[in-house]
Amino acid sequence: MKSIFNEGKKQNIAEVLASKDKRVALQQEIFAKYPNKALVDVHLNVPGPIKNNHYLEKLFNRGVNELEGKFKKDNFHYQLIKHLNKDTGSESFYVLDNNANDVKKVTTDFEDKTKLGRLFDTDVLIKGQSNAISRKDLGYPVRKCFLCNRPAKECSRSRRHSVSELQDYISKIYDEEFN
Repeated sequence: MKSIFNEGKKQNIAEVLASKDKRVALQQEIFAKYPNKALVDVHLNVPGPIKNNHYLEKLFNRGVNELEGKFKKDNFHYQLIKHLNKDTGSESFYVLDNNANDVKKVTTDFEDKTKLGRLFDTDVLIKGQSNAISRKDLGYPVRKCFLCNRPAKECSRSRRHSVSELQDYISKIYDEEFN
C-alpha cells in the first residue's frame, strides 16, 4: 500500500498555529453575519507535517459529502459559507438554523459511525460561547483513537502511536475508498 503522505508542502508549528488563528477570526466573521445560527467547522485530523495534498483533498471532499448527506437525511437546512483548501489542510464552514445540540448529535454520529468520519473534526459552535459544544456536554463518551480504541486525547498527548502508524492508517482508508 502506498503512503498518501509522500506529497505536499510540509508545515511547521508556526504555520499550523497561524492557520488556527485565522480559523478563529473567520469564525467570528461568520458569527457577525449569522449571529443566530449554529456554525460547523469541518477539517481533517492529519498527523505529521504534510497536512494537505490531492489525496487528502479527495478524502476531505468525500467526507464532507457524507456529512452533508447526514444533514439532508435529518432534514437540516445547511449553508456552506466557506471552503478553504490550504497547505495547512482543507476546511469547510457551514451555518445551520437547527439547534446546536441537535447539530452536534449529527456531527458526532458522522465522526463515530462512518469510516471517513473518524478522520474528521467537526466543531459545532454558537455565538458567545468560547468553546465548541463538546461530546461531554451531550453526555456522549470521549472520542476513541482509531488505532487502539483508547481515548483519542490520551493517545495524542502521550504520543502513544507514531506519526507513520497514524499516516499508514489514513493511507489504508484512502486505499479502501478510492482503489
